[in-house]
Amino acid sequence: MSYPYELGGETLWDAGYHSGLLYLSLARGAAEFLELPTGLTPAPQGSCDIELPTFRAFVQGLYGTYSSAGNPVLRGLTRDLLITSLVLLEHAEAPITLKPEHEEDLREGRMVFTRSMGQGRG
Repeated sequence: MSYPYELGGETLWDAGYHSGLLYLSLARGAAEFLELPTGLTPAPQGSCDIELPTFRAFVQGLYGTYSSAGNPVLRGLTRDLLITSLVLLEHAEAPITLKPEHEEDLREGRMVFTRSMGQGRG
């Protein structure tokens, strides 16, 4: 059973059911913390629709928290949610710009997650 994340009828990530629901739950919690909407809307058929401009702004806000966190716990809690979100944006062909000092830290995680999450549109 899967939980696809879709943009305009195209599947960006055909997540496993539990992975997909957990990602949505974590994104909602982070959105509450950031005071931003996620741009993610669960659909009745068991998928999640992405509203790209809103989702991109959410990811930008998440990245802002990650990049400014002086606390290693806050940075760590933000990291994997951010990486998953960055891969979704890459699949949507709408990446955000990362500061050079964060590229290295996030590169390996993005490569691992990209392999696991598929290669995006296709």
